[in-house]
Amino acid sequence: ADSRLFHGYNAPLRGNFKRIGGGGALAAGMEATATARQEWFGHPRGLYVLFATEMWERFSFYGMRALLIFYLTKHFLFSAQEASHIYGAYLGMVYALPVVGGLIADRWLGFRKSIVLGGVLLSLGHLGMAVEGEPAEWVAGEVQRDGFVVQVFYLSLGLIIAGVGFLKPNISSAVGQLYAEGDPRRDGGFTIFYMGINLGAFLSSLIVGGIGEAYGWRYGFGLAGIGMLIGLCVFLRGQRHLEGVLEPPRPQWLAAPVCPGLNREWAIYLGALALTALAWFMVQRPPLVGQALVATLALAYGFFVWHMLRHCTRDEQARMTLVILLTFCGVCFWALFEQAGSSMNLFTDEVVDRNLLGWEIAASQFQSLNAGFILLLGLPFAALWAALGRRGREPGIPAKFGLGIMQAGLGFGALVLGIAWADDAGKVAMLWIVLAYLLHTTGELCLSPVGLSMVTKLTPARVTGMMMGAWFLATAFADYVSGVLAGMASVDARGGVPAAGDLLRVYGDLFELLFYAGTGFGALVLLASPWLKRLQRGVR
Repeated sequence: ADSRLFHGYNAPLRGNFKRIGGGGALAAGMEATATARQEWFGHPRGLYVLFATEMWERFSFYGMRALLIFYLTKHFLFSAQEASHIYGAYLGMVYALPVVGGLIADRWLGFRKSIVLGGVLLSLGHLGMAVEGEPAEWVAGEVQRDGFVVQVFYLSLGLIIAGVGFLKPNISSAVGQLYAEGDPRRDGGFTIFYMGINLGAFLSSLIVGGIGEAYGWRYGFGLAGIGMLIGLCVFLRGQRHLEGVLEPPRPQWLAAPVCPGLNREWAIYLGALALTALAWFMVQRPPLVGQALVATLALAYGFFVWHMLRHCTRDEQARMTLVILLTFCGVCFWALFEQAGSSMNLFTDEVVDRNLLGWEIAASQFQSLNAGFILLLGLPFAALWAALGRRGREPGIPAKFGLGIMQAGLGFGALVLGIAWADDAGKVAMLWIVLAYLLHTTGELCLSPVGLSMVTKLTPARVTGMMMGAWFLATAFADYVSGVLAGMASVDARGGVPAAGDLLRVYGDLFELLFYAGTGFGALVLLASPWLKRLQRGVR
């Protein structure tokens, strides 16, 4: 799922770095030092610094994410519905805030300072999650929680949301700044970096998830925090290998005073704390997050429709129409895909038979399957598209969207079959959840990279950056919707253990709905793909 941030923020920023301000000097400096730069295995040493930094950041982020829904339901005793809504609000903001963090880095703070700021906020947030406190209890039919610990938890989520906003888009963009324009090694560098992302995500669910469930939440979250600190230290110690290409575009502007004793750089840092406070406030109010995302999307796409009608040629209008239509198709995919951390995670814990050769696998460890399948299948899929392209048989962008959405739906079809064939104890065989993650991953490989590339290829250059931001806002909204959908699979047991039959029923109802929605809508997009492809107006 990280491809949503990885692919999107490097492509438009590489292409438009000079246009958005301050990039010309950096680009020229980069080209001048390219030949003198020391290399490892044919790539700048800075690439491996960024690789290790991002690997540890993803280790911390995905480790915490694997445990989050269980922490909410088992430690704080939120219902599955409440926990899913909080999870959706958190994830929605995680994917919305990078739009702000990327803009601040591009125009004022620079990549290096933004990455360090994001790393500090993330470290504090992950370590704050380790403040476990006493578990909540049922007293006279009501849940009693430690109010202070609950607020520490929400503040920690706020720090993580703001930290991802500053670190994630900018470290991906930083990779592109290590290469001179036209350098043929650039794509290979991003492939290496992308492997680091998925390696961190794969290991984190196995290690952090396993330790958190086996030995206590504080140990899992604490380990995630340590991972982020390691990543931050790697980045700070590796500065000499980055050779100054990540510095602020206008250092003198940052040093200018805003008021006595406060310059603009520190004003931005204070603004980051204000952003953290806003995230802390919002994550406690999931409906408000949804309303804010809807309002922002309505304004963004209203502007694009106005711009398209007033300032675009007929060909540009057709291409922008396609981008807008497929963006909302992407909302459907991500709303299904992001069930992984909420309803599918709870389903794995409560319903799946996780015994393998006498050893019980922790439910959170199944979160590693997506990253593991990406590592196994990413290059074969790229080779498949290349081979089909040479034969003139590669599916077009709309067809790949349809295939991706259908596979997400088919993943839930596998779970519906598993529920239908549950054993007498109400347990579903492990095979079905593995198959579901496999289908979701192949769907992601069809849709995610091509979707982000689509925005950069089909949108007029003058609004590419804004359209990319709108793509991520739509993705953030999809993540929020995923939490609302997951909340439908909730059984109110009032402190008791839900009956196996009730669990199978609510999960079956939800997954059947998602199966029909995904396969039906995906098939519709696939059938319409020849007409939609004509809207590309010759752009491949």
